[in-house]
Amino acid sequence: MAIKPVLRMGNTLLLQRAKEITEFNTPQLNMLIQDMHDTMQAEDGAGLAAPQIGASLRLVIFGIDENPRYPEAPVISNTILINPIITPLDDVMEEAWEGCLSLPGLRGLVPRYKHIKYSGFDVRGEPFEIEASDFHARVVQHECDHLDGILYPQRIKDLKQFAYTEELIQQ
Repeated sequence: MAIKPVLRMGNTLLLQRAKEITEFNTPQLNMLIQDMHDTMQAEDGAGLAAPQIGASLRLVIFGIDENPRYPEAPVISNTILINPIITPLDDVMEEAWEGCLSLPGLRGLVPRYKHIKYSGFDVRGEPFEIEASDFHARVVQHECDHLDGILYPQRIKDLKQFAYTEELIQQ
């Protein structure tokens, strides 16, 4: 379909709560999902939220096989998640480095729940729920944050752990 420009930090749409999706499997929704996949692939992303390409809807996609931005990441099945709900399965949190297509060239050390359950709907409106841990759980939490107008720097505890990727590599 189309590769869309990714909105960057500072765009007010990225700071808003996205709207619930009430109609499933429509041509418009299917086109948006295809545009999101095309954009995510073109940008070597592990996930993408609809607001990042200008659609204020509670829709995220994610999935990773081989990705140059995350060379050591495990495989995550391609997933379409509509109107998601995240439930932590315990209180264990873990800090790890994150990046975002809306903040190109930057990374930050972000705390996230290590084990979660996420639920929502697929493109046909069928409900589903999955348990996830580690990197998979991190990706889901990161993408779903976008739906509530949260960018990962807002979760960083120590801004000394927020830098340009090139600077981090040189250390």
